[in-house]
Amino acid sequence: MNKFEKIAVIGGGSWATAIVKMLSENCTTIGWYMRSIYAVEHIKRNKHNPNYLSSAELHPEQLDLTNNINEVVEKYDVLIFAIPSAFLNSELEKLEASLENKIIFSAIKGIVPESGLIVGEHFHTKYNISYEDIGVIAGPCHAEEVAMERLSYLTIACQDEKKAKNLSNKIKSRYIKTKVSDDIFGTEYSAMLKNIYAIAAGIAHGLGYGDNFQSVLMSNAIREMKRYIKKVHRMKRNINNSAYLGDLLVTGYSVFSRNRMFGNMIGKGYTVKSAMLEMNMVAEGYYATKSAYKINKENGAKTPIIDAVHSILYEKKEAKDVFDKLTNMLD
Repeated sequence: MNKFEKIAVIGGGSWATAIVKMLSENCTTIGWYMRSIYAVEHIKRNKHNPNYLSSAELHPEQLDLTNNINEVVEKYDVLIFAIPSAFLNSELEKLEASLENKIIFSAIKGIVPESGLIVGEHFHTKYNISYEDIGVIAGPCHAEEVAMERLSYLTIACQDEKKAKNLSNKIKSRYIKTKVSDDIFGTEYSAMLKNIYAIAAGIAHGLGYGDNFQSVLMSNAIREMKRYIKKVHRMKRNINNSAYLGDLLVTGYSVFSRNRMFGNMIGKGYTVKSAMLEMNMVAEGYYATKSAYKINKENGAKTPIIDAVHSILYEKKEAKDVFDKLTNMLD
């Protein structure tokens, strides 16, 4: 049997729900692990996730729902992880079932704090998964627009092109267009970095900077992203492609962007803790900032925007003072 006939999603949030919705267009059965037994039972009865993207209609007859991660890993061959990076390690610690011979795709946009690695590197290093069996689902795409069936684009990256195409065929539909890539490192690092730049865009908005400055900030951000990714993984890539620049723009500008929202609150004077409590959602860029800053200490790319966000979030410097200095470093 084709392994892509047995796909499961691991996670219960917005992206997990959006991926399940996309897969339901082309898959007969989809495994789905989420921690909350309440959410599992609610979806079976009411056909929607009670906590995330509740407007998205789900089809329980297609879903093999469970709150036991080992059941999913044992039964399914292709596992799509859509858990916030800060919680991935704690979920994997529950595993008793083996990941041997599994194909892993990550829809996670961040660095695993415990290892300091992007998700693909984490699975390769800690679980001995071959890079040929690791893939990335990249944007530009917001889960909220998938729920509304607005036209969206995804890049499916894997060093094994056949696997990328197989998943691409399972996800694409009348409102989802897909392309494939072999750049698993670049797409995953860019997905992590764009959340940091979205926080910067939010901080700028919260401080009262206008659209003119935002455009300069985003222009500098894509060039900074190129320098950063070139240092961590050199290969031929076009940073202006949708998986890189497109994902940066949608995350930096969209009203659906949690990282921009978080940054906006920081710019308005909220503490990190109070902003997270009010949002009641995970802003991946907060955790990514610390890891990205640390990684770059070893690589030495010129990253004034990452440095600025880090100094505000982790060194508790005044956002206004930091951005006053940043404006003189951009062009």
